[in-house]
Amino acid sequence: MSEEKIPYKIYLSEAEIPKQWYNMRADMKNKPAPLLNPGTLQPLKPEELAPIFCEELIAQELNDTDAYIDIPEEIQAYYKTYRPSPTMRAYHLEKALGTPAKIYYKFEGNNTSGSHKLNSAIAQAYYAKKQGLKGVTTETGAGQWGTALSMACAYFGLDCKVYMVKVSYEQKPFRREVMRTYGASVTPSPSMETAVGRKILEQHPGTTGSLGCAISEAVEVATTNEGYRYVLGSVLNQVLLHQSVIGLEAKAALDKYGIKPDIIIGCAGGGSNLGGLIAPFMGEKLRGEADYRIIAVEPASCPSFTRGKFAYDFCDTGMICPLAKMYTLGSGFIPSANHAGGLRFHGMSTILSQLYHDGYMEACSVEQTSVFEAAEQFARTEGILPAPESSHAIRTAIDEALKCKETGEEKTILFGLTGTGYFDMVAYEKFHDGEMTDVIPTDEDLQAGFDGIPKFPGNEF
Repeated sequence: MSEEKIPYKIYLSEAEIPKQWYNMRADMKNKPAPLLNPGTLQPLKPEELAPIFCEELIAQELNDTDAYIDIPEEIQAYYKTYRPSPTMRAYHLEKALGTPAKIYYKFEGNNTSGSHKLNSAIAQAYYAKKQGLKGVTTETGAGQWGTALSMACAYFGLDCKVYMVKVSYEQKPFRREVMRTYGASVTPSPSMETAVGRKILEQHPGTTGSLGCAISEAVEVATTNEGYRYVLGSVLNQVLLHQSVIGLEAKAALDKYGIKPDIIIGCAGGGSNLGGLIAPFMGEKLRGEADYRIIAVEPASCPSFTRGKFAYDFCDTGMICPLAKMYTLGSGFIPSANHAGGLRFHGMSTILSQLYHDGYMEACSVEQTSVFEAAEQFARTEGILPAPESSHAIRTAIDEALKCKETGEEKTILFGLTGTGYFDMVAYEKFHDGEMTDVIPTDEDLQAGFDGIPKFPGNEF
């Protein structure tokens, strides 16, 4: 199709919003390894997960067979308040780069939470309400997930307790206040409010916290308060399932114009955005119907894919959660207090870990200052202020487009713009003032985390 007929924004109609989520596991030859009970080292049964998660979400978490799962009408109704989100052509960025590459991005920042996280927050709050619960607990890093969950809980009339990584709590007071506006309580983690928080503070005085710490606190509160369950914004199978609406919409929009991406790029922290974006494309790849080059981009300061170990590990610093087989830096790894935001989790989704291990996708890590250089260039050309997390994908998309400039190849690139960066201005300020540095852990730093990975027969790495 001629260039002039492809609009800047490709919109779907309300009727074209997906009515089913897509479950990549159904098409995976090698399924993600099951979660293990840390006490028995046996696969967890649904009844063992019941004190932590909602019943329907447990069923989704363990479902390896159903390729498509119906989205309840109540969730569809909420989706319609901000979906479908646009798939956009980065014409201005292409021109600035002087590249023959065609660059598209799926923009998920067109809702009050400012990110893709609302897609799963709505679903998880809905199932909690359906089960008759009083409320939910969670962690948040950069704050997008906590904001999204507070919105969803307000919509369904649920109490929401958020444990926010301490460095983000301090750097992003306005993100915290948005959560409180929607009725959530927000506690900097690690805190003195929980037994596991007090233990972490005793072992690591003055720590700036991590997602692993915050998860431990949120799980403890959920399991010790009647009528509460824990919900998570990334990593879990159920979350990638809910986020598949991103990729399903992107693919439907591109299909309208006969566009097939050669390269698909997503930032990777725990895996929610990347997994959601690539879902239908990966499905085609798994079924042998099409091929794509898929790139996961992570911060050099927390390189779980590129420098981690593929092993069973705890998902939380307090070591009270189930064991998951994933690419991990060790649950005791505390990343630097930089501006990678929600990408500072020590592990990775079990689905994405297995796909990466089997060679269906690749990964790269990028340094912080180069990420903000890309973010600034994107903001100045495309007019959208990107979140730091999204900017990791922007960095690699620009790099791939510049390679096309060198070779003359007209490749089509699709990346995920997870959200906006309006609550991340402290990071932008440090970048503009020349105070931002690149922190890359040494092999010795990483070994300290690896030393804490559980050791048992079959978990060699």
